[in-house]
Amino acid sequence: MKNSRSFIASLFAVLLLSGCEPELSINEPGNLVPKTVDQDSSLPSIKVNGAQLHSEAFGNPSDPMIVVLHGGPGIDYRHLLNCKEFADNGYRVVFYDQRGAGLSQRFPYSSYTMQVAYDDLNGVIAHYRTSPTQPIFLLGHSWGAMLATAYINQYPTADIRGLILGEPGGLKWGDVEDYISRSQDFRLLGEGLNDAVYSEQILTGKQNDHAIIDYKFDLWSAAGDGKDSPTGNEGRLPHWRSGAATNNAYIDLGDRENPDWTTNLSQYTTKILFIYSENNKAYGLAHAQKVSSAYPNVELFETLDAGHDMLSFPKGWNNTFPTMLNYLNSLK
Repeated sequence: MKNSRSFIASLFAVLLLSGCEPELSINEPGNLVPKTVDQDSSLPSIKVNGAQLHSEAFGNPSDPMIVVLHGGPGIDYRHLLNCKEFADNGYRVVFYDQRGAGLSQRFPYSSYTMQVAYDDLNGVIAHYRTSPTQPIFLLGHSWGAMLATAYINQYPTADIRGLILGEPGGLKWGDVEDYISRSQDFRLLGEGLNDAVYSEQILTGKQNDHAIIDYKFDLWSAAGDGKDSPTGNEGRLPHWRSGAATNNAYIDLGDRENPDWTTNLSQYTTKILFIYSENNKAYGLAHAQKVSSAYPNVELFETLDAGHDMLSFPKGWNNTFPTMLNYLNSLK
């Protein structure tokens, strides 16, 4: 994170001290954070539900489809690209950065709702689906696993062949808050927190100043990957860009509405695969059992030698992929 501090200092030195024209503006797309798909036409994208989403797919278009749902809220699918390996095993693998996340188009804070997220997911499935009988699987990690569950709870009879969930914080908001309180319990004076708050000395941004608040959110995210974090990750997640407005919107929605995404799960009787990790000390077997119990048919799997981001780093991925593939093949 020292390099990040040097970058910020250098940037503001240019802004404040340079007399050269033209001046560098942090609000100009691409100067502070990468451009989004509506700003850079070279990026792969699709248009669904009134939004331009960063998206790509791998594998035979007619094979059973796996839709990958990334975490956050507000990060992107780059850290889940290991899932491309499913394409070599008879699956069509679809990735998309959720609305306002990663390299997808940004929208005002007030526009994000769960129904919009459901409609976006429906739009992504419809865009890539090649026939009404093509099997659809959802693979969600962290917030993505919560979104997958919320979608199933909203549409319990939807045509979803199977579900893989990797450490959702909770499916009821109280469980989410409980997990967050443990997973973000890094030391008050730890290096990660110091790095995260450093930007406050220089950068300020309003609710919809997306470039500025996305950069600041990225620094906060880095704090969760530090050596003093209980989540047990091997290092910093690879990613393109964070989405602060969508993160704030969904966290505030949870605090305001106290959602319960388990009310209809008893109707989804297909076996789900629920994954938790050995090294995430904030999660553990007890939390995994508590959260997954809302589903009537669950296969619990512990990924050894990995932390929360078990699908992103080699050890966790190699220890988890065979079980995920076996699960998918059993329902194919």
